[in-house]
Amino acid sequence: MSAFPQPELDQRLAAILAISQKMNSQRDLSALLDLIAREATSLLDCERASIFLLDRERNELWSKVALGSEEILRFDARRGIAGNTALTGNTINVRDAYSDPRFYTAIDDRTGYRTRNVLAVAVRNQHGDILGAFEALNKRSGVFGARDEESLAALASHAAVAIETAQLIGELRRNQDELTQQNAHLWREVENRYASHGIIGTGQRIQQIVRLVERIRDSVVNVLITGESGTGKELAAKALHYNSPRARKPFIALNCAALPETLLESELFGIEKGVATGVNSRVGQFQKADGGTLFLDEIGDLSLTAQAKILRVLQERVLERVGGRGPIAVDVRLLAATNKDLEAEIAKGTFREDLYYRIKVIHLHMPPLREIREEIPLLSNHFLKEYCRETGRGDMEFAPVVLRKLVSAPWPGNVRQLRNEVMRLAACARLNVIDEEDLWEGIPSPGRDQPATQPVRLQSLKKAVAEMEQRMIAEALQETRSNQQQAARLLGLSRQGLINKMKRYSIGG
Repeated sequence: MSAFPQPELDQRLAAILAISQKMNSQRDLSALLDLIAREATSLLDCERASIFLLDRERNELWSKVALGSEEILRFDARRGIAGNTALTGNTINVRDAYSDPRFYTAIDDRTGYRTRNVLAVAVRNQHGDILGAFEALNKRSGVFGARDEESLAALASHAAVAIETAQLIGELRRNQDELTQQNAHLWREVENRYASHGIIGTGQRIQQIVRLVERIRDSVVNVLITGESGTGKELAAKALHYNSPRARKPFIALNCAALPETLLESELFGIEKGVATGVNSRVGQFQKADGGTLFLDEIGDLSLTAQAKILRVLQERVLERVGGRGPIAVDVRLLAATNKDLEAEIAKGTFREDLYYRIKVIHLHMPPLREIREEIPLLSNHFLKEYCRETGRGDMEFAPVVLRKLVSAPWPGNVRQLRNEVMRLAACARLNVIDEEDLWEGIPSPGRDQPATQPVRLQSLKKAVAEMEQRMIAEALQETRSNQQQAARLLGLSRQGLINKMKRYSIGG
């Protein structure tokens, strides 16, 4: 219990409470340290006050040199009166600083200040851990007494809470700033990638697609993207989204063919909790894309029921979850893709004509790779650079003969298959130049830039297969200059298997 008169004690406690309220309202650590120092000098009627915080990793104490200063004073935590207090937790009251061996004179030498007497108390958090030392210098009248020790200790306990709060908020702000910077960086990467639309090609057909994306960049009309599997329909959809006013809103992609009919409706529109045992509420893809773009790949595989519900959403801009009792407003731009002939599907009665015209405000067709062979060298080198960048491998290149084989291959899987093949070649190549020796039997058999295949005349299957085998063996031998091992690889055969077929068809090698 304090030995001081009650009125004076009450006055001191009220002052400490008022200071505590000020400290708890300050969230910036630097401003908080200034506030604590200013209020402590007034409360204790001294010239200076400082809080030295303990940096345990570096075993140092640090503090601001003066009020409002950005200069930070750091010194070994084992030195000085503040250091002794921070390491031991003891309260130290020194009447004559220069006569005490614990006093660290170098700080006065650095700051030009003359210390006469010192009072230091430990700053502890609620768990009793020492955060640092609270030090008051030069009592204006006389020396620091027991009342000052009690007051500084009380102030230190309140300061500890405020300091930890400010440190935590500071760390959260730094993390938030870092996340904001990372987010901005990622957005720049995305936008830079699709600023050129991400659609690679210099030929007329690819440039027509790029120009179409340019023309409709400020539009929010629905677009139907057609093309074979692997031609880059989703890439085109992303180009349309990231070059539109909705670029900073969600881009949600859903493959309609990958979901069973029983799950498709809840996946598209969402489901309410309790529709069935153990079912929780879930937001559908339409609602996730609100304000942005929904890309429905393989839309031709949707059931007529799902088509009707999608049409309602597009017309009325509202949806109903499975088991829902009321409409939910949504603002979604729809990009749809298919490798089917939707007009033929309409004729068969498997696709709604009204939905077809709703989604096909603009039509964008992605050509198969066999029709744009002139783009293969550019695409191949792009994928090779992408592989080197992602794996950290040095620059690689294709031998001319390999590029010729890539250009002549049929690529039924289109650009997706080409990319996978380039990645495989790069991963398996022994040197930085991908040569013929790196080609495995996995490389597609070389074709020829020929007109569209003419209808074959009716003949026996056995005879047709024999004629095709003879033609492919002859082409492979010509391509490899009669190298049977390489020709066998191109055809996906063993060398002996090729020799056996050559004997059967009387082909010289």
